[in-house]
Amino acid sequence: MNEFTNATLLITGGTGSFGSSVLEHFLMDDIGAVRIFSRDERKQRLLQNELARRFPDKCSRVSFYSGDVCDLPSLRRAMDGVDYVFHAAALKQVPYCEEHPMEALKVNAEGTDNVLTAAMEAGVKRVVCLSTDKAAYPISAMGISKAMMERVVSARAKEAAQRGTIVCCTRYGNVMCSQGSVIPLFIDQIRAGKPLTLTNPDMTRFLMSLDEAVELAKFAFLHAEPGDLFVQKADTCTIGDLAKAVQQLFGETVIRVIGARPGEKLYETLMTSEERLRSVDMGGYYRVAADQGGQAPQAEAEPYTSHRPDRLAPEAIVRKLCTTDYVRRALQEQA
Repeated sequence: MNEFTNATLLITGGTGSFGSSVLEHFLMDDIGAVRIFSRDERKQRLLQNELARRFPDKCSRVSFYSGDVCDLPSLRRAMDGVDYVFHAAALKQVPYCEEHPMEALKVNAEGTDNVLTAAMEAGVKRVVCLSTDKAAYPISAMGISKAMMERVVSARAKEAAQRGTIVCCTRYGNVMCSQGSVIPLFIDQIRAGKPLTLTNPDMTRFLMSLDEAVELAKFAFLHAEPGDLFVQKADTCTIGDLAKAVQQLFGETVIRVIGARPGEKLYETLMTSEERLRSVDMGGYYRVAADQGGQAPQAEAEPYTSHRPDRLAPEAIVRKLCTTDYVRRALQEQA
């Protein structure tokens, strides 16, 4: 991507699954420099070691900044001289956020406000903020905090544009084999000879790979207007069929239904009906323009949800799982 040649990119939450994956993509795209901003020194050291092993000729382009998005001074230090920002730092685990709702709000909403403040002060050109399907019609503390994050982006996007910074959001569903994904849990349970624990086999979820999540962020970067929200046209499946697909790959075991956890939905929504009215079909993605308010009521539109008839069957889920590095490595270890 020519836009990134000789540019400096900052990734908040850069030691997480998305951050590590997007870092790899941009090193291969020959970006000028990448700054990893996170608060976990152990994960930073592990990522440094991995970069030295896999990208010995490029790891000098990567620098690490220790800090917290809740601490504006640490963001200001990391943001100085940055051209572009991917903001991935967040509290993402639904049960944890249910137990610590104020922490979720602080990190996901106030932290985003801090990122945007530091970005505008530093003259950053573009900021892409990562959100989640749980922010649409939210019922969990995590979803509510992410919905507030999106409102922060929407509210500050106009101010940012006046100062030369384009701010937008991406919203995506479950990322396969990312931190907190159920797929590694299923694999570990099968290997240990334990039952697969399902919350509800009829639950449906969007299913994305890390590569797809990165491509969505890149697409948003290239096409965003201030305050836009971008959504990928994503595959969906039931949790029951996902479990069957993992069993096809790693072996049969007993399935035990344990019931939904606090804050979990039967299905997820990537676009509300109101957002779909403002959406533009851009091929593999939808662009949802910022809500300007004061518009006349329009006809009803169906929300874009995971509870739809074209869900993946177990065989198709198997093929999709095998596109992930995590599953391929797990199968090699098993062989």
